[in-house]
Amino acid sequence: MSLTAERLDRISPSQTIAISQKARALQATGRNIISLSAGEPDFDTPDNIKRAAIAAIEKGDTKYTDVAGTKALREAVSLKFKRDNGLDYAPDEIIVSTGGKQVIFNAMLATMDAGDEAIIPTPCWVSYPDIVQLAEGKPVFVPCPQNNGFKLRAEDLEAAITPKTKWFILNNPCNPTGAAYSAEELKAITDVLLRHPHVWIFTDDIYEHLAYDGFKPATIVGVEPRLKDRTLTMNGCSKGYAMTGWRIGFAGGPKALIKAMDKLQSQSTSSTSSVSQAAAVEALTGQQDTIKVMVEAYKARRDLVVDALNACPGIICRKPEGAFYVFAGIHGCLGKTSAGGARIETDEDFVVALLEEEGVAAVHGSAFVAPGHFRISYATDTESLREACARIKRFCEGLR
Repeated sequence: MSLTAERLDRISPSQTIAISQKARALQATGRNIISLSAGEPDFDTPDNIKRAAIAAIEKGDTKYTDVAGTKALREAVSLKFKRDNGLDYAPDEIIVSTGGKQVIFNAMLATMDAGDEAIIPTPCWVSYPDIVQLAEGKPVFVPCPQNNGFKLRAEDLEAAITPKTKWFILNNPCNPTGAAYSAEELKAITDVLLRHPHVWIFTDDIYEHLAYDGFKPATIVGVEPRLKDRTLTMNGCSKGYAMTGWRIGFAGGPKALIKAMDKLQSQSTSSTSSVSQAAAVEALTGQQDTIKVMVEAYKARRDLVVDALNACPGIICRKPEGAFYVFAGIHGCLGKTSAGGARIETDEDFVVALLEEEGVAAVHGSAFVAPGHFRISYATDTESLREACARIKRFCEGLR
């Protein structure tokens, strides 16, 4: 008799976490490893947010809260949606969860039946398909090629919709590509969704604040308010406020859906940390200047990495609009042998050899359902990025 449940056979461990673990194991042996695999800001949480958490502890705000989040935080989220996105969500249309990943998990598990389909544009974040499969759903992948800026075409979405489609999942800006959609670009997509009233929409806007060159990512309900009654708008504090370890994700949506997610969460984690919630109130309502500082630094790093990768033989890298990743094509590197003797037949071969021979940790494109690419996170210091790019260039120049 097997110890583990059949549902676990449908999923894989996170491949981004697996690469990070391999890098740490090599570091433990004394190797000089530059890890560009994790999607985590290298900035510290801003001081005003930390002070709010300390004040909450000192006041004794260390008890259970409502499952869906404190009234203060749900009001702060409501304010954030109005201020940043022009969206009206009342506090009882909002849920706070232990990170954005739990929001997705709650939504899929609370709504999907066996055989329901979720349309996921690819390249996509590694966890979307696994969460859908845990909910007994079927991921339906729609490729978004590099020559279209890694963005979904309306006609491809239309072709993917079937009577079994339950959800359409959109990440904007996108992990792993950094591609972001303007209001004009989203309009063609929302026009398709209006024609299919049985399809629910999940929009993951976690990288919203990380956009460059004056680009402003749009969100589904902001572009088409008529879709509000079947859209879940998800965001959080992890990326824009450098609060990954605080574990705060949130979403606004129809009351019936929020209530269903609340019911599920009540029997899993219950509420998230009361102290983290107090910190999140300050993040959303306090000064926002630290976001600009981070964005300026990320933009300079993005430009450095894109230019450096495009100087590497066999690599093509577009300049992303947002997030803190580049997703580079390595088709010109495949079918060759590295200086260390590794045969590079796949993108996974490429990143493994790059890590073992040059000490640079990246994530292979197949992890994001996009073979022939690799992802670099530029959420690290500039000198490390320069050195990493020099090592990548040396690796590529050594391919024969």
